[in-house]
Amino acid sequence: MMLTDDELMRYSRQVLLDGWDIDAQLRLKHSRIIMVGAGGLGCPAAETLARAGVGNIHLIDDDVIEISNLQRQTLFLPQDLGEPKAQVAAARLLEINELITVSYEVARVEAANAAELLKLPAKVETVTQTIASAAASQLTPLPDLLLDCTDNFAIRELLNRISVVYGIPLLSASAIGMTGQLALYEPTLSSGCYHCVFGDSIASASNAAENNSSENNAADNDTSAEQNCANSGVLASTTAIMGNLQANAALQYLGLQNNPLAQQLLLWDGQRMRQRNIGYRQDPACPICGPAA
Repeated sequence: MMLTDDELMRYSRQVLLDGWDIDAQLRLKHSRIIMVGAGGLGCPAAETLARAGVGNIHLIDDDVIEISNLQRQTLFLPQDLGEPKAQVAAARLLEINELITVSYEVARVEAANAAELLKLPAKVETVTQTIASAAASQLTPLPDLLLDCTDNFAIRELLNRISVVYGIPLLSASAIGMTGQLALYEPTLSSGCYHCVFGDSIASASNAAENNSSENNAADNDTSAEQNCANSGVLASTTAIMGNLQANAALQYLGLQNNPLAQQLLLWDGQRMRQRNIGYRQDPACPICGPAA
């Protein structure tokens, strides 16, 4: 329950901060996070969290490194082309900070494998029973934070469901073009979830994807409502900024036990160099976290 001499030296500039002390650094050391996505957002977020001393980082990604990734995915080098992102990112994080633990899975998170990949207990009837089951089992304890670093609506919605069912805080970031969004949802507070904020957008994207699929026209796939970096482009600085804003929120939540985005969606506009926050609240009719869910 103490910092080693090496840790005290490495993290000394953080410990000197007003409001950030040894206890905050110890909370980071004993934190366990799961990051889904090791690309444009995951790379800068994971690197900052590793450098800051988050003790246990688990990466999940099924993709391999392509040449177009090198423009913004900061943990990768030209010699890594063709290698799994999660594997390379994990190895590089350990090169950056040998004092932490980093693990990875080369896999795509889906409903059928989510509990296994995230090392969660089997789902039971209620959230309370699920958490109690986790505490009583020999499985790895529930993570302190789940980071959504993906660019896929279906996976985002799945991670949101997992967050609500298991009571795990979800820190979700997105980046496209020169804009980004960030929110930290706390399901145990019944203050709203990802679906409360983006429900209509999720439905529109899913419907557009289904329409494109039914037409069997590959050329139409890039025009779906679900925009991502591959079909819409992104400036290198956008993912770097949003990934580090995500890391900033994670550090405050893990180290200081403070949610700087409580019931707020952060909107970042890189073209105009503007940032604003808008409030949200739980949707009583939300099918994921609402009272009747």
